[in-house]
Amino acid sequence: MKKSGSHESKPPSQLIDARIKELADWRGKMLSQLRTLIKEADPEIVEEWKWRGVPVWSHDGLICTGETYKNVVKMTFAKGAALTDPSGLFNSSLDGNTRRAIDFHEDEKIDEEALKALIRAAVALNKSKVQS
Repeated sequence: MKKSGSHESKPPSQLIDARIKELADWRGKMLSQLRTLIKEADPEIVEEWKWRGVPVWSHDGLICTGETYKNVVKMTFAKGAALTDPSGLFNSSLDGNTRRAIDFHEDEKIDEEALKALIRAAVALNKSKVQS
């Protein structure tokens, strides 16, 4: 039974807002900045809240997640291994056959254009799978 006011009763965007506010340090700022870039790259992206508190962005399937840890904000691309990464953004989860991730650290500058290009490539990959 759900309690009134439980997380599950709130829209995902509000849950992500709450997570950003709750972090109240560089991780919240980083997650907020990544979220903005994701939405700029694909205005049709859908925000979700899965796996007990992980922000997820989807468009015709999972695009990426935004996980927060003590020393890193990790942006994991569900099908990252299938994406070309000419700017070399992927720096984590490099051994798998499917996922790739980018670990962002405190005071790290984001290559915004390269990241948006990667997000758009992930959306295009998902769309190509839906159409085939």
